[in-house]
Amino acid sequence: MTRPLPLLAAGLGLALALSGCGLHPLYAGGSSGTVAQAMSGIEVAPIEGKAGWLMANALRDRLGNGQTSGARYRLDVKLDDQIRGLGVRRDDSVVRERRILRARYQLVDQTSNAVLVDSTAGSDAGIDVVRSEYATIAAENTALERLSVIVADEIVARLATYARSRSGETMAPARP
Repeated sequence: MTRPLPLLAAGLGLALALSGCGLHPLYAGGSSGTVAQAMSGIEVAPIEGKAGWLMANALRDRLGNGQTSGARYRLDVKLDDQIRGLGVRRDDSVVRERRILRARYQLVDQTSNAVLVDSTAGSDAGIDVVRSEYATIAAENTALERLSVIVADEIVARLATYARSRSGETMAPARP
């Protein structure tokens, strides 16, 4: 036989504890909320290379297409994309690779040229090297596409938390 009263009391106590913890929805107010409005005002500067093209598209998708004329903020991103061999066969051929994508990004206020956020984001993926060169190249490209999305998500999450911390005022440089 179950005892519903202790379970109900525990659930009620947990609900009360969580309500006092200070958690608030990041995107409160939906597309008209302060965070969404700040994010849509960010223009993504061009990023070099194939990885840059993938990253810029992923960022634009997540920022609400912040390519409106006269955007207040600009996001500058510099990428470091590397492929390193990990495992080696007896014939000195690589068996496994690691693709590493790192991004250094800065959020710049275009009216004052002040850097509001200066940070890094990154991720990596393992790739099996097979006998077919075509399959290996396809796996490397797929890894780059996935990593671009992962790193873009990390950047946007950081920018959104920054915008949330500055809600009520325009985004201003973080105080040390």
